[in-house]
Amino acid sequence: MITDPIADMFARIKNAITRKKETVRIPGSSFKKRILDILKKEGYILDYKIEPVNDYKYDFVVYLKYYKGKSVINDLIKISKPGRRIYASYDNIPLVFKGIGITIVSTSKGVISHKQAYREKVGGEVIGYVY
Repeated sequence: MITDPIADMFARIKNAITRKKETVRIPGSSFKKRILDILKKEGYILDYKIEPVNDYKYDFVVYLKYYKGKSVINDLIKISKPGRRIYASYDNIPLVFKGIGITIVSTSKGVISHKQAYREKVGGEVIGYVY
């Protein structure tokens, strides 16, 4: 059993990037789907698809993005952990390298990037950083 599935997802992506893999399989959930939607929208991954495992389980196959042989994702950092949740108001959401990367935030309006959280003036739990 995995105690922190989002940290597991980040670790799988980082390990696949280290090995220069084109794709990585991640066990599916709706929360992970929303994070993958943000990564795709912001240009950190090419795409992902859903593959059913059996009647009630599914996996994501994530297509990683490379530019000139180097991964577009330098690092994925999990901030809020099961033992210590980190919350921030919209004007106090931490920026990654002064806005070069993105901060993923879970808000009352769903899982969104820090840019959208600032536009909609909504804060929430800081899930992690991507740069």
